[in-house]
Amino acid sequence: MKRKPLKTLPLVLATSILLASCSSTTMITSSPSGAKVFLNGEAVGTTPYKYSDTKIVGATTNVKLEKEGYETLNTSFSRSEKADVGAIIAGCFVLVPFLWTMKYNPQHNYELPPLAGTKVEEAKKNSDSAIKSKSEELRSLKQLLDDKVITTEEYEKEKKKILDN
Repeated sequence: MKRKPLKTLPLVLATSILLASCSSTTMITSSPSGAKVFLNGEAVGTTPYKYSDTKIVGATTNVKLEKEGYETLNTSFSRSEKADVGAIIAGCFVLVPFLWTMKYNPQHNYELPPLAGTKVEEAKKNSDSAIKSKSEELRSLKQLLDDKVITTEEYEKEKKKILDN
């Protein structure tokens, strides 16, 4: 019984590249996480959500993200974001894989804005103002150091107090 592995090896490699090249995957994440994910109008899960398909180049997927206390986000992504080297190589053997020469970016991140007048929005505003006031304090402290009004040790001590609060 004779085996001909050298003749079947290129065929097996070309077939595996062809089949692997058709699929593309992306991770859909949101801030905050746990948002309901709707793809092309159909509920599919919550973020983070791993999405995979075999659509051809240029196919668009509509995305809707919903979370209580946040505005609904409607967006889309297209299978034309990144070149797929495997599909291009497979296309040299068989013309059909050229339909899948592009794929999705590995990750799509979306930030959901809080609804006006909600506790989430108020907490974010308070957090933003606290960050701004700390940065202003640090700037004025740095200015005192630059003007040689305080020493480096005093600067480090006061900086630590501001950052710890």
